[in-house]
Amino acid sequence: MDYALIWAALISIAVFAYVALDGFDLGIGLLFPWFTNEQHRDRMVNTVAPVWDGNETWLVLGGGGLLAVFPLAYSVLLPALYMPVIAMLLGLIFRGVAFEFRFKSRNNKHWWDRSFMLGSAVAAFSQGVMLGAMLQGIDVTDRAYSGGWFDWLSPFTIFAGIAVCIGYMLLGATWLIMKTDGQLQGRSFSLARNLSLLMILAIAAASIYLVSTYGQVADRWLTWPTSAGLWLLPFALAIVGGGLLTALNKKREGAPYLWALGVFLIAFIGFAVSIFPYLIPFEITLWEAAGPDNSLSFLLVGAAILIPIIFAYTGYTYWVFRGKTSEDSGYHE
Repeated sequence: MDYALIWAALISIAVFAYVALDGFDLGIGLLFPWFTNEQHRDRMVNTVAPVWDGNETWLVLGGGGLLAVFPLAYSVLLPALYMPVIAMLLGLIFRGVAFEFRFKSRNNKHWWDRSFMLGSAVAAFSQGVMLGAMLQGIDVTDRAYSGGWFDWLSPFTIFAGIAVCIGYMLLGATWLIMKTDGQLQGRSFSLARNLSLLMILAIAAASIYLVSTYGQVADRWLTWPTSAGLWLLPFALAIVGGGLLTALNKKREGAPYLWALGVFLIAFIGFAVSIFPYLIPFEITLWEAAGPDNSLSFLLVGAAILIPIIFAYTGYTYWVFRGKTSEDSGYHE
């Protein structure tokens, strides 16, 4: 049994679950500048208040799984990405504090709103920078990080950080469409249309850059006929993007969020395929980074018990708090 491949799939699921769930949460903080009405902001926060802290379970699972299962990759990635990782954690902590304090500190609520926006922006941008740094490659010598303190910083990683912010804002806008109504929902529809186009263009630009810059990626996508199956992904992106725009134009409420997740999923698969089988492109493969098989099999037993419980708990939470968030609802009251 290929335990390394199984664990790579499980960690990928955890990472995507985090993006899908905490993405709209961060996106709502990023959308605050476009919603200046205090009642609208309160309602926006109340749509995620029952679930936001549970969403970050998947981040812990993904990070913990990487450390336990792929220790070599963890030992390389962490030194390479110290600054964006620390910035992300500080952003998440900062926005978590602001999330609670903005409802209690009436005189300084505007400052906590700004803190919520800033924390969300720093966390989302840092995640994009880390993604960009991984895709552009990390210097490795003798199975250890050999780059500099600021190797993670480049025009491409900055672009990736902005692109992730746009994507999270799209998830946040489509979440608000599903959870609100009236003027707040109408404004979310308008924002989601523009963000959809920007997101699709960002994915296309990043894909073109990777193919044109890195020979290994170009070989994967441009070698005919072995690459023929991969070209289903751009067509799928066009179809899903069209479905997203159609759902927004027809004012559907639940479908846009699901279509937006589809856009993220296709981009996630496309980038994963571009670097497979490397965990540290293009230096360390999954199997080189993995721990011993007996350790991976032992951990897999725990994962087989824990992951379904997390899925069940998450699903139950969203089911209990389903439906619209009304203007007079107050989770923090």
